[in-house]
Amino acid sequence: MKLNKVAIIGSNSFSGQDLVDLLLDETDAEVVGISRSPEKPAMFCRYRANAAAPERFRFHRLDLNEDADAIAALLEREQPEVIVNFAAQSEVGPSWEHPWQWYETNAVALAKLTHGLVNADWLRKYVHISSPEVYGTTEGTIVESSPINPSTPYAASKAAADLHLATLAKNYDFPLAWIRATNVYGAGQQLFKIIPRSFIRLKRGETIELHGGGVAVKSYIHIRDVSRGELAVAVSDDALGGFHISPDEGMAVRDVVRKICEASGADFDSATRTVGERLGQDAAYVIDSTKIRTQLGWAPTVTLEEGLAGVHEWVEANWEEIEVQPLDYVHKP
Repeated sequence: MKLNKVAIIGSNSFSGQDLVDLLLDETDAEVVGISRSPEKPAMFCRYRANAAAPERFRFHRLDLNEDADAIAALLEREQPEVIVNFAAQSEVGPSWEHPWQWYETNAVALAKLTHGLVNADWLRKYVHISSPEVYGTTEGTIVESSPINPSTPYAASKAAADLHLATLAKNYDFPLAWIRATNVYGAGQQLFKIIPRSFIRLKRGETIELHGGGVAVKSYIHIRDVSRGELAVAVSDDALGGFHISPDEGMAVRDVVRKICEASGADFDSATRTVGERLGQDAAYVIDSTKIRTQLGWAPTVTLEEGLAGVHEWVEANWEEIEVQPLDYVHKP
């Protein structure tokens, strides 16, 4: 499929902004961005420095909850052949405090958005960004058809969205592709995430807290590799249904932090301390990505060492701005 116009809902998110940048680099498509917050500065929004952005990217500040009708009108006016939806309440811990807000955005607003798209004859592909957290703790080989078993309100709200979209695909031939990528990271990520947060704490001379000792196994994958997988799904006419995007192997959080300490010249034992585990923390996120590798020829290209070095360089290069930023998640209802 040749991409002429793509709409990115959640274009200000870490993953959304990177896909916008990749689309501007590797396609000739016009890109329509939709997010509820203003565009971020270039240090957090890679496409802002892309030479093609002024000509081919248009941003609209609209909220999926508050501006549903305006978003529907915009999409009808623009008629993108591909929509990629990143918009979501996405943090696990805070979802226990206001769980209804996660359902309002991740399930209810999603249902309203897609209800208006089921008869859109101009839409050739709707790419939904799901989460492997819908599986709960992963054991054995987790493929796209594995049963879901969420452990948190966030994961349950994403699972609800996935199940609703499946009904549209079954009953309306809705051109659905969904993607579950593992633990994405990279330069420009939100500062409260474990990888940038660890580099920042070390530079400040502060201790890194390891929830539950950091024994939970994650599958860290670089943002550009994830965006490449999303683009491969978007451009393939045959890529419908679910796709996993994951690295070759998982790694305990403490081992990733150990690599960060080594890159920063810090002693792991003195730079970290164990704190209580998060409520509902799954023991492992390890999923199988054979399908996208064999069907679309995708494979990760950025090693963890290369990716961590990139985050470290980004922190150093933007330290004056980063130093004054809070490291805690700030919830926006």
